[in-house]
Amino acid sequence: MDLTSEGGTLCLNRDAPWDSFDSQSYTRHNYSVLRPDDEEIINVVRDYFADHFRTNPERPVSGIDVGAGANLYPALSLLPWCDEITLYERSARNAAWLRDQVPHYGRSWDPFWQVLRKEEEYQDIADPRARFADSVTVEEGDLFRLPHRLRHQGIGTMFFVAESLSTSHREFEGAVAAFLGSLAPGAPFAAAFMENSGGYLVGTELFPACEVDSAEVEASLEPHATVDALERFGLPEGPVREGYTGMILACGRRDPA
Repeated sequence: MDLTSEGGTLCLNRDAPWDSFDSQSYTRHNYSVLRPDDEEIINVVRDYFADHFRTNPERPVSGIDVGAGANLYPALSLLPWCDEITLYERSARNAAWLRDQVPHYGRSWDPFWQVLRKEEEYQDIADPRARFADSVTVEEGDLFRLPHRLRHQGIGTMFFVAESLSTSHREFEGAVAAFLGSLAPGAPFAAAFMENSGGYLVGTELFPACEVDSAEVEASLEPHATVDALERFGLPEGPVREGYTGMILACGRRDPA
């Protein structure tokens, strides 16, 4: 299944079958239950955003989840801080799945919200589904061509995207730069990455990835942002799929332009 072998043919983002991405299969396989590694990541992201807005209390802000895919927990982490949240997604099938979720997302996401509710700002949201429906919009587009009107967001997330869109390290670095370019100076962000991913199967389609480690993640962020936390998470229950060795989470702030 490895699409990233040295000397092999690159599979660029434009070459991958994004409109054949099986959103239902992906969500069922990855998020039908809350795994311990995802819970650890949510804990860090929740606390980081809460700490940021306690010292920078101006809110609500606009938020963006770049490459939202079929994963709602990054967007749920934005709810207390935003009056509007854009889920930016290339795959037409993922975008359709997201639009179906916006009015009333599925109950499988409730355990993820319960983890977020350990901070009081999340507890203040009495009806997260209503808040989600009121604040979230879905927009289709290529992250390498983020429209100007979506730049200068006050908070952002990008989970398992930059390393999971092609086998090219240049495209990986470009995706990180594009994500950070959507944020206003000083805006907080959380970005997660699969460590040493060698490609992944969704339904019957194989999608590309490039292998990155913590040092490469940090190097891709440093030209654009201050990294306040960089953590690697192991696989206490084994991998959710074949072909990766862990997960990496970076939290930080967009540097001044």
